[in-house]
Amino acid sequence: MSDVKITRDGHVGIVELQRGPNNFVDIDAIAAIADAYDELDADKEIRAIVQCSEGKHFSAGANLAERVKDDGDSITQEATRHLYQEAHRLMAAKTPVIAAVSGAAVGAGIGLALAADFRVGSSETRLSANFCRQGYHPGFGTTYTLPRIVGEQKAAWLFYTGRRVPGDEAYEMGLLDWLVPSDQVRAKAIEVAQEIAVSAPLAVEFTRKTLRNGVLEAFRQATYNEAFEQNLLRVTHDFKEGVKAMNERRTPDFKGY
Repeated sequence: MSDVKITRDGHVGIVELQRGPNNFVDIDAIAAIADAYDELDADKEIRAIVQCSEGKHFSAGANLAERVKDDGDSITQEATRHLYQEAHRLMAAKTPVIAAVSGAAVGAGIGLALAADFRVGSSETRLSANFCRQGYHPGFGTTYTLPRIVGEQKAAWLFYTGRRVPGDEAYEMGLLDWLVPSDQVRAKAIEVAQEIAVSAPLAVEFTRKTLRNGVLEAFRQATYNEAFEQNLLRVTHDFKEGVKAMNERRTPDFKGY
């Protein structure tokens, strides 16, 4: 049974990840979301997509506790490649996507949010590219999408520190495009999608294609580079310590090896 639900509201398709409360993502989840985008792309009545999640958090990212067990074996390396292949499908969607970012969007979760055209959040939203805080390399194409949205300097700061960015600050730096009360995040995302849906669908599709010229290729190259570096770091002491410290809710003791 899929953990992704598709509903339709007029010309808006709503894709909901149903893995609450944390909505961890893996190959199956991202593939199911990509399948949903493909289905809605093929539906001539759908002109915009809202990406949302059930429960408290948009997505806490990948469950790195599972990856720390594998010592960088070829199975996990292959899994990383497959995960990013599914992420490529998200970026290849023809229909504009608005992410309703409630609660936390962390790691691969912020990657999913950044893959959307627009993001709606609240003061309670928290976004974090926390990879380096876990001894890991950024992934899910964020080394391309984050600088593209907030600029290279801010992106570098967010990567190097892994800090959690509250909704108000995220809105100021452009990570969020709309800031609303927490109980209105999904409704606002649907409202934004409905406003897009008023425009001529082919004109929107072709304009989006022009604006995003080269985006998919750049995103794909970023994920190739990320996967290579992640496979090197996955076998290190610091990665294992970072994940262990996160699970134990303590400051990690990194050694540099």
